[in-house]
Amino acid sequence: MDLGTISRTDVEKVLKEKRILVVDDEPDVLEQIAEILSDVFVDAASSFEEATRLLENNLYDAAVLDIMGVRGYELLEICRQKEIPTIMLTAKALTKDDLLRSLRSGAKLFLPKDEMPHLNKYLAELLEASYKQKRVGKIWMERLEGFLKKLLGTNYKDENKDLWDKLLRE
Repeated sequence: MDLGTISRTDVEKVLKEKRILVVDDEPDVLEQIAEILSDVFVDAASSFEEATRLLENNLYDAAVLDIMGVRGYELLEICRQKEIPTIMLTAKALTKDDLLRSLRSGAKLFLPKDEMPHLNKYLAELLEASYKQKRVGKIWMERLEGFLKKLLGTNYKDENKDLWDKLLRE
């Protein structure tokens, strides 16, 4: 499967019977994600405490975490320790520091909330890559190039070169 051109059928096949933890303090975001991921078992949590209980009692194929409001970085650390591939959701107010901290802390992808309608595709790519030990960092960096340049500046690849090189290898 070419991760850059994953079809709807492939998305459904990869996501079938997967269990995903979604954490966000906004009920409408949780509802929207549940609709987008209708072919997946979604456990939704609106608080850090609820999310940690779910993480203690369940196994997850992936997690989608809000950076703000639910202690997202702490949840990211728990997911990293449990080897749960994690996508961090980012609001438009995301700062450069938030983005870099997410990636350095082990997030496999940061996803602006305006890209949320495509979350199922990103999740399928992440899971497929994890199973086949393929790299998706380059694909995601290319896909989100405009967002990166807007947030970090046109020369963002020159700054934090070690981080971007690491992502390209993932």
